[in-house]
Amino acid sequence: MIGAGNMGFALLRTWTTLDGHRFAVIELNAPLRDRAAATGAEAFASLGDLPDGFCADVVVIATKPQAVAQAAAASRPALKDGGLVVCVAAGITIDAIRAQVGDGPAIIRCMPNMPAAIGEGMIVCCASTNARPLDQECARTLLSAAGRVAFVDEETLMDAVTAISGSGPAYVFHLMEAFSAAGVYVGLPPKLAMMLAKQTIFGAAKLALAPEVDPAVLRDQVTSPNGTTAAALSVLMDPQDGLAPLLRRAVAAAERRSRDLGAPPPAG
Repeated sequence: MIGAGNMGFALLRTWTTLDGHRFAVIELNAPLRDRAAATGAEAFASLGDLPDGFCADVVVIATKPQAVAQAAAASRPALKDGGLVVCVAAGITIDAIRAQVGDGPAIIRCMPNMPAAIGEGMIVCCASTNARPLDQECARTLLSAAGRVAFVDEETLMDAVTAISGSGPAYVFHLMEAFSAAGVYVGLPPKLAMMLAKQTIFGAAKLALAPEVDPAVLRDQVTSPNGTTAAALSVLMDPQDGLAPLLRRAVAAAERRSRDLGAPPPAG
């Protein structure tokens, strides 16, 4: 693994519980390197510090997006022929990685999200055309330790993935803030309002998590005709000013920004 910041470390500390794997981490920052070493991984300040003859089956790039190109290029000598490169940096395309590592390695581009830190992440991946089923299964095994894993066939969908699951936790956190503030508005003490908001969102999400459960059915089960829930939903489900059109605009803005971040810089 190259980079052991927040996301890299969140993944690493789940991976080191897996049997049959040996992990080496490259991290320039000494405190972050020490934290990575405490998981049981071998930690080094640079690729040049790796033992002579070191050759990895998989290189995971978990740096900031602006450092991916340098990390990918530098990692090539440490990767076995026919090896796999996994990149978890936002907005970096498979072609951009390919330009640094060459045509040999398989590449899997991933978009994890913040709950991976507690093993409840949503990680969406897209594989290069030369990736084998074995490469995808390897990535799935590693990443599923940090949450649910899905693959998309079209890389262009990764911008939409970023807008939904990558940025999505921030939307939920803001919903908690707004939900709690609404409770204060109608007279609740702030601490109680926040507790109610957090637990209600958590409990509702847990109910809806089963694949066969339709959130619309759950909503109907909570809603009595002419009751309190119906009164609130008449506002939230307004076709012009309700929650659905607001979220569409928000997600579209995030998707556009993701595309902009992944676009090559203008010539000159």
